Amino acid sequence: MLIAIISDSHDNITNIEKFLSWAKENKIETIIHCGDIASPETIDYLSKNFSGVIHFAFGNMDNNYRSAILTMKNIWTNVELHGNIGTTVIPAEAGISSKIHEIPGQARDDIRIAFCHFPDQAKELASSGNYNLVFYGHTHKPWMETLPNNCQLINPGTLGGIFSKATFAIYDTISKKLELKILEQL
Repeated sequence: MLIAIISDSHDNITNIEKFLSWAKENKIETIIHCGDIASPETIDYLSKNFSGVIHFAFGNMDNNYRSAILTMKNIWTNVELHGNIGTTVIPAEAGISSKIHEIPGQARDDIRIAFCHFPDQAKELASSGNYNLVFYGHTHKPWMETLPNNCQLINPGTLGGIFSKATFAIYDTISKKLELKILEQL
């Protein structure tokens, strides 16, 4: 299963359209957005134009719209609003289902993911040892590091293309590979 990780889209519908077109062509099943989407209209646009699940954590630019976003959450059937910190688990048999199935007596190698907007918060989550991957945004600069506990800490950059090129990340749950994409090169 392929997961797209985006952040700091800042209502840039042109870049979101280009990203969604690429996501559809490449069979992306899940999007994780690490905040600063900005307005409820942009969440609505993503929801209507992406058939998979969209996980969303709030960023500082979303605070002005938080109550409007929370009011509208029931109309977005494929959007999961997580607040300031989001978590999800990709089952070891990723691709069969995005839901967690408890199998008594069977060992599991699930992929535990946390995501938020702020780097310090992400570093704390990654240092906890509770996650395999932690994604964050805010700086608009792509970054990846592996902590001593083997947790990968990743910033996909800015889909909005503010202060740097528009970028996003892709994570393949089968190969466990992470790849950064530059939007203008798609």
